[in-house]
Amino acid sequence: MLYDVRLELHYDYEASVHGDRHLVRVSPASIPQVQRVIASSLSFDPRPQQETTFTDYFGNLVTTIAYSGYHDHLSVRLSARVQVEDLHSSADLSPDLSGLKQELAALWSVAPDSPQQFLAASPRVPLAPEITAYARESVDRTLSVRAAAMDLCLRIHRDFRYDKDVTKVDTGPVEAFALRGGVCQDFAHVMIAGLRGVGIPAAYVSGFLRTIPPKGKPRLEGSDAMHAWVRVWCGQHAGWVEFDPTNAMVAGADHITIGHGRDYSDVSPIVGVLRTSGEHSAKQSVDVVRVE
Repeated sequence: MLYDVRLELHYDYEASVHGDRHLVRVSPASIPQVQRVIASSLSFDPRPQQETTFTDYFGNLVTTIAYSGYHDHLSVRLSARVQVEDLHSSADLSPDLSGLKQELAALWSVAPDSPQQFLAASPRVPLAPEITAYARESVDRTLSVRAAAMDLCLRIHRDFRYDKDVTKVDTGPVEAFALRGGVCQDFAHVMIAGLRGVGIPAAYVSGFLRTIPPKGKPRLEGSDAMHAWVRVWCGQHAGWVEFDPTNAMVAGADHITIGHGRDYSDVSPIVGVLRTSGEHSAKQSVDVVRVE
């Protein structure tokens, strides 16, 4: 699948800001045999006094920007063309949980993509007994790690309601679990907390999702948003498999990856510091268009 992706993050500041520095993670990643970035450009308004790029520990592309002067707004604009392969496999080569733990015990690695990096609690995903118990039900009723992850994915979609007004960006998975609602970030965090609680490595994925309007309805430009889903390590033969609990599915060719980390804090679109005396408002616009 070939896609054109456009993103704009826009911030209006109540009072002028200055001395701000930001880390921006919005550019799609090139992943061998999975996803290829054909072209990508990132621009900022106003133009920053300093701009650099680097690759972080998990291999995500990061752009740093810094301002010394005063400004009352900030716009981040991305334009990219991405080729995504449809590599979905129905074969389940994963072991049961006992077999997975044996494989993990024999795997000694601190590489960024090692499943050992995604087993423990992380800054935004604590291990909570109630979420672990919820995930344990999926393990007990299935015969493999992949089947357990799929079962948990489907149950979160069934038991939780998608509601943008229920949670905020800093809402934790324990609160979202108690509310049984939230957005894709919350669903991903709950699934990650549950899987890690039972001993299955799980990572947070940030990216874009192509949405298809209802039959007979026009596609609304700018109506999409950034998306989040979950990477699950299903053993040495199956490797990493990605699940989308918001949409009750295995992630496929309509999912465009920006990057992954332990949780949202590792791949948040923009984070930084600034000097100001007022509040700010934010808007996000995303277009993902298939190129025929």
